[in-house]
Amino acid sequence: MKNLIMTSKYWLKTKFNKLLKEERGEVNVVAIVVLIGIAILLALIFKEQISNLLETLFRAISDNAEKAVTE
Repeated sequence: MKNLIMTSKYWLKTKFNKLLKEERGEVNVVAIVVLIGIAILLALIFKEQISNLLETLFRAISDNAEKAVTE
């Protein structure tokens, strides 16, 4: 039993060290954060236009739904 615990401890330690040393995913994380920042910035810049577009779309959907139900 003691041997199994020592083996498991060594295996977990090596996997953890490998996880800390591996850097392949770092660029992807930075790229995703930058893209999310750009999307938020664009949403703030075009907030009024996006709001008007959504209102127009929902109004059109609502009108068409009412027409479909009444006909």
